[in-house]
Amino acid sequence: MSIFKKENLIRAAKAKIWSSPVRTLPPHPSLRHFLNWCRDTGQFQQIPDPVSVRHQMSAVHRIVLEAGGPVLQFDHPVLRSNQKSSVPVITNLFGTSERVAAGLGVSLDQLEDLGNFLAALRSPSPPDGLRDTLSRWPLLKAALSSRPKFLKSGPVHSVIREGAEVDLDLLPIQTHWPGDVGPLVTWPVVITREFGSDQCEINRYNAGVYRAQALNKSQLIMRWLAQRGGAGHHRSWQKQGKKMPVAVVLGADPATLLSAALPLPETVSEISFAGALGGARPRLVPCKTVPMMVPADAEIVLEGWVSPSETAPEGPFGDHTGYYNPAERFPVMQVSAMTHREKPLYLSTYTGRPPDEPAIIGEVFNRLALPTIRTQIPEIHDLWLPPAACSYRMAIVSINKRYPGQARRVMLALWGMLPQFSYTKMIVAVDNDINPRDWDDIAWAIATRMDPSRDVLMLDNTPMDYLDFASPQPGLAGKIGLDATTKIDGETNREWGTVMHSSTEDLGFASDLVSRLMPAMGV
Repeated sequence: MSIFKKENLIRAAKAKIWSSPVRTLPPHPSLRHFLNWCRDTGQFQQIPDPVSVRHQMSAVHRIVLEAGGPVLQFDHPVLRSNQKSSVPVITNLFGTSERVAAGLGVSLDQLEDLGNFLAALRSPSPPDGLRDTLSRWPLLKAALSSRPKFLKSGPVHSVIREGAEVDLDLLPIQTHWPGDVGPLVTWPVVITREFGSDQCEINRYNAGVYRAQALNKSQLIMRWLAQRGGAGHHRSWQKQGKKMPVAVVLGADPATLLSAALPLPETVSEISFAGALGGARPRLVPCKTVPMMVPADAEIVLEGWVSPSETAPEGPFGDHTGYYNPAERFPVMQVSAMTHREKPLYLSTYTGRPPDEPAIIGEVFNRLALPTIRTQIPEIHDLWLPPAACSYRMAIVSINKRYPGQARRVMLALWGMLPQFSYTKMIVAVDNDINPRDWDDIAWAIATRMDPSRDVLMLDNTPMDYLDFASPQPGLAGKIGLDATTKIDGETNREWGTVMHSSTEDLGFASDLVSRLMPAMGV
């Protein structure tokens, strides 16, 4: 290859970098940057009226979310003491799919591009020549963006309260539902690291969104389930009989918030991934009282230690299932410091029967994860996790069917692929001529392509969310798979029927005629 051609290739690759569809919106290095973008795009509403953090705020939030409304800022939260708080509350941040996509840096129609990019970042293949190497520069740029930038101090340390000065009652923590036992932190990014790791080993950190009950002025109950990263780290400290350092970030940048909610592999650090997602190196500062690093531009950080043995009953609280979960004992965190920005913002949400913010985020993540799922199960054409089914309890999967038993193989592969699919208790497999997001199409496929005596796959004693009250016992339940695909040789002895379709010519004629003669009738 001539030098001239190489220079042209390099120039073209550089042009592709800056016009790459992977991230088309500007980076949002902090929650405030994202809120300014929401304000500029007409998706932000301040509420000057006093609104109680006890039940009222969640009721307002739910009405606005169900209407597809804007981000809300409650300027004058009324605390449980009936005093007005000086800390505004932000809710409905990700109340629309468009804002979730914007938090990822793209528009809705670019989610597939971002999904393909993340799939390649997760499982890169060796480059094939110079042209292919240059075309992969965005992957290298993303990897470089994941390297954190360590600072000595940042905005989150503008105000520091330690020891006896810690007072969680100063925060406008909501009590969301009438049956809730008390105030609940619902959008915390809980940062932990395993025993034996170093404070600066960010790749050994875990960041997860776990709800935290405010027990008193200086203690939180950390509700992390046994299979979550935070719980795994806690067990590593328990084995040594030592308390674990923890940082709870309230009001992180959108990339960190969404990365903490994504079902990433255990070997991938959410903080590093947020750098790749956000298009900028994460800015981290050391905590004041625990050996942890936290986002420098966060609104509020609660530092502390989780006991290896002390627990307290957490709940009951309203949950994403639409039911109150029973009280159960979880580890206690002793808060050793509260740090925050000048005039901080408190980010909150509610969880309940869909729609809620987790369900909306789940819909976007569904589309984002599809390319990664296809890399492991290539015959999958499309996949839908219905939000009304609590996002992951049910899956509809369409496949490019080629051989007998393929639908069952795909179901079993999905159940074993990612941790969240272990909680999917029903999978319906359909052909690629069925729209998996259309309930009428799904019902027709089940009614005409599925026989209950042949096409039902049943499993028992499999992992399940213990909040599923339909389970025979907590944490264990059955699973069902419905094969609603067209049956081929080896699956049936009957000749299969032919699906009816109008010809392309007839459809074109009909469309022209209807558009010419019937628009006045609304047809």
